[in-house]
Amino acid sequence: MFFDFVMDRFGEDHIFSVFFIVNFILAAIAYKLGFARKLSVLKSIIVYILLAIGVFVLNIMFIVLPIAWASTPLPIAESLVVICLILGIYRFRLYLQRQSKE
Repeated sequence: MFFDFVMDRFGEDHIFSVFFIVNFILAAIAYKLGFARKLSVLKSIIVYILLAIGVFVLNIMFIVLPIAWASTPLPIAESLVVICLILGIYRFRLYLQRQSKE
């Protein structure tokens, strides 16, 4: 679904960069919503660099595996959207629960 949209809009030339940017933004949102703690600036930079490296590896698998298996691309961006929605709902409910206790 998202793959087809990107292919129609940007073509094959920019598929890696578009998916890298989208997946990195969604992964950073998921990290902030679900796992982030107060860290110093240097530690935060290290975490986001490692997150970028992980997204880079995922994008390589996103492009290589469907070619090797002759199948449809993996739904990485769609999965990250679902993860962000679930974590956002969880954080909102946690916020409401904390407000009701006070």
